[in-house]
Amino acid sequence: MDISIVGSGYVGTTVAACFAEVGHDVVNVDIDEDVVASINGGRAPIHEPGLEELIETHAGESLRATTDYAAVRDTDVTFLALPTPAEDDGHIDLSILKVGARSLGAAIAEKDGAHVVVTKSTVVPTTTEDVIAPILEAESGRALGEGVHVGMNPEFLREGSAVEDFLSPDKVVLGSETEYAAETLRAVFDPLVERAGGPPVVETGVAEAEMIKYANNGFLAAKISLANDIANVCAEYGIDSEAVLSAIGLDHRIGSEFLEAGVGWGGSCFPKDVAAIVAAARDVGYEPAMLEAAIEVNDRQPVRLLGRLRDHVDPDGARVAVLGLAFKPGTGDVRNSRAIPLVEALVDAGADVVGYDPVATENFRAEFPDIEYAGSAEEALAGADAALVVTDWPEFAELDSAFDEMATPVVVDGRRVVTRRDGIVYEPLV
Repeated sequence: MDISIVGSGYVGTTVAACFAEVGHDVVNVDIDEDVVASINGGRAPIHEPGLEELIETHAGESLRATTDYAAVRDTDVTFLALPTPAEDDGHIDLSILKVGARSLGAAIAEKDGAHVVVTKSTVVPTTTEDVIAPILEAESGRALGEGVHVGMNPEFLREGSAVEDFLSPDKVVLGSETEYAAETLRAVFDPLVERAGGPPVVETGVAEAEMIKYANNGFLAAKISLANDIANVCAEYGIDSEAVLSAIGLDHRIGSEFLEAGVGWGGSCFPKDVAAIVAAARDVGYEPAMLEAAIEVNDRQPVRLLGRLRDHVDPDGARVAVLGLAFKPGTGDVRNSRAIPLVEALVDAGADVVGYDPVATENFRAEFPDIEYAGSAEEALAGADAALVVTDWPEFAELDSAFDEMATPVVVDGRRVVTRRDGIVYEPLV
């Protein structure tokens, strides 16, 4: 099929490259000329394992990019993959998505035949039908359900494994209100489903599809926070939390994934999505206590990590190495990284902070231009009074002798990636 995708961020670029990989002809539409040039030149505009290879393979053939919305007229379906950032009160900001919908609606006004518009952006229930659809109708001059059809296809991509997640999904969710939209979505995803060996395909209404994304992320975020809460209790009793959590993970009703206790969750999805569904629930008069508690526990974890540091080192005047600046390994994304509140607190306490990350240094430098950055973990540790492990990059498990170069070898591990040994003061968070 001929597919257009509006937006070339983490989601839009990955989805475009993967659709090309399964046999579709895809055009990315983005206002950023540098991003467009990067894709057309066969280069990934973001760091994501496996993405560069896909773009290099398909660019100029089944994948291209443009700044011109007119390109959507030659496609069967358009996916809106634009940012919906969080506002201060937790609600999502739809301004970028609305602008994209207006430009898209104006473009398809001159198209022959019906067009399907699928929301890929994460939006709270009823947004597609109550906000996006009226804009499309007004700008295109086409009636909803006749000249223009809408759908919803939530994404479940994890940064650092997005390509694999898309090509080998646990499930595919297709939301629609008309048979024309449903048939189009099936045709888009049939090659992927066949290639992936037949994962479950869930067909729902549009609002249900919107809610599934929030329910998915809310549940996972709450599971991590519950694991951290349990691990915090274990720590107070001097109990090995890893032994406890690994044991309960053997129960098929619980499962072992997302039970790794640590300094908490971050990134572009969990914090924004949990806050958004909490705000949306309050809008209709419901207080989602479990989700609110998940946020509260998560916010406490960096504070607890600093408490572990203070048990051994006064941060005022101390040189503190922060290992890991990305919110998770495998990505350069620092949005809502647990390193952010930690570095803020360390700077406020008078610490001399030196940060290191294999990928995310430049992105973090944009947020904190005044702290020191090292070119390697070994360089960051040399002469440091303490080290905080914030992101579980595999290379941090191999440092060992580098800790001997610290002024005082105090290691506070927020991810349990470092192996305890003689010669260092090792303090796991949980």
